Amino acid sequence: MSTSPLPANSSSALIATDVHYRVKDKVILDGAFLAAEPGSITVLLGPNGAGKTTLLSIAQGLERPNSGDVKLLGENPYRASAALRSRVGVMLQDGGLPPSLTADRLLHHVAGFFQEPADVAELKARLGIDEYAKTTIRNLSGGQKQRLALAAALLGKPEFVFLDEPSAGLDPQSRQIVFDFILELKAAGMTILLTTHLLSEADSLADYVYLLKQGKTVAHGTVAELTRQDRGTDSIQPLLLCTTEPLSPTVRNELINALPASELHDEPNGSSNYKYLLDGCRGAADLAVVAKILAAHDVTTLDFHFRPRTLEDVFFEVAQQQGSESELAQ
Repeated sequence: MSTSPLPANSSSALIATDVHYRVKDKVILDGAFLAAEPGSITVLLGPNGAGKTTLLSIAQGLERPNSGDVKLLGENPYRASAALRSRVGVMLQDGGLPPSLTADRLLHHVAGFFQEPADVAELKARLGIDEYAKTTIRNLSGGQKQRLALAAALLGKPEFVFLDEPSAGLDPQSRQIVFDFILELKAAGMTILLTTHLLSEADSLADYVYLLKQGKTVAHGTVAELTRQDRGTDSIQPLLLCTTEPLSPTVRNELINALPASELHDEPNGSSNYKYLLDGCRGAADLAVVAKILAAHDVTTLDFHFRPRTLEDVFFEVAQQQGSESELAQ
């Protein structure tokens, strides 16, 4: 995991370096940076108020930074030519969709802006829009609007697409449709920059991740780099326990009290056994403490191992290092 800026790379589809932005006396971005490589999925993470939407707006050319350098497909997006704008698709978090139009009319209207638009019927079918194509946008659910906004962003067959919370409001089935489609777009060579609060989805989608907090890029790397275990003896690693009987209140309290800043959570489990996740373990020494407590109370343990780290673990660790966990919005 790195916190240092990336070196400039002329081949990057997007590169933003040392970006500063303030509104009156309020600092929104304080030296933030990110890059997106061609044909990749780059994910921007951070708690609410971190500056993610502002950084996206600057990268899209909708806002002008107070200072810093931004290049999108080789151009300054704030002074974008018509040629550049035709190569970029944008899906905003709030959609910005006209409420009086039907979904079908909107898509055909937007398609008319392009000389060679994507196939409207194909997009509607792929994203399940056919079922509400004749419904006015004001009567659509939040998830339906999200799928419609994604389709609209793709009508120009862009090389680069910005997706701000593309899964917001989606039910699990629709979410899977959208994320499968995003992977198909990447496989076809599209460059994608997205924000999401679904860290498990970011874990599986991202080629590269940037973590923003208080206007700064506080960590970046591939998922493998960010979640690697070899980060020293002090790194926190979640411990998974599987037992034949539920842990008594006495055992639970002893485990929590034995490890500073630890928490014990019941884990979903489809079998007749009992699973627990113990946060706060810091390597082999704490592992021995847990084993001693379980043995002292004759707890039969079926499984006992460190769970592989995820982006969610990284997200919370960085938040704890940089500020209060209460700022996180999940």
